[in-house]
Amino acid sequence: MSDTTKFEVTDCAIIGRTFEEYVAMFDLEPTDLEGKRVLDCPSGVASFVPTAAEHGIDAVGADVVYEQPSTALARRCRTDRESVAEQVAEKSDLFAWSFYDSPAERRQYLRRASERFLTDYADGVRQGRYVAAALPTLPFDRDSFSVVLSAHLLFLYGDRFDYEFHLEALRELARVAADEVRIFPLQGLDAQPYDRLEDVITTLEAEGYHPEIVPVPFEFQRGSTEMLVLSP
Repeated sequence: MSDTTKFEVTDCAIIGRTFEEYVAMFDLEPTDLEGKRVLDCPSGVASFVPTAAEHGIDAVGADVVYEQPSTALARRCRTDRESVAEQVAEKSDLFAWSFYDSPAERRQYLRRASERFLTDYADGVRQGRYVAAALPTLPFDRDSFSVVLSAHLLFLYGDRFDYEFHLEALRELARVAADEVRIFPLQGLDAQPYDRLEDVITTLEAEGYHPEIVPVPFEFQRGSTEMLVLSP
């Protein structure tokens, strides 16, 4: 029987979020990014990249899952999407229902994001919008992007990616960002803050970076209302 006191993910779920969710999670307005080059990493099957283009934003998504054939990626994301949606409905008390009205609406967001991504994926790969890459090594030059957004990998999966991986990944994201990196959330799947977050901040400060914990106007996992903003 599933443990109803915590959210459980066996591997790293391949699900997507919409542009609207990104704007809320990262406390952005679309105009903040217009005319800029933005990296979403890891971008999974989010619809941020294609929707950003409609707002005049030059967005690129990077993720190791783009090594998979499109048919395999579609099957995996639909399986993960339904699995996550079912668990959210089963464990709805673990979540705040302010952005989403209900588990059913949350499922609709997941579906909308991934289906929009899948319709763009083939053309996007050919046109360079989607790049197969895995942290902590990215195939981009220094300062390739104005802003880098990184959601639902670092800190969230702190139980399976070690401290050194987190540091190396953050340094790499900062390397390719001319202005700033925004990382959300800062909690793990157990809804507890990443246990070495202060160590991360202290180390990055000693290396000359400028990390700051900033509140965001978004909450889904209860208590998860902050992001890390990292300036090179």
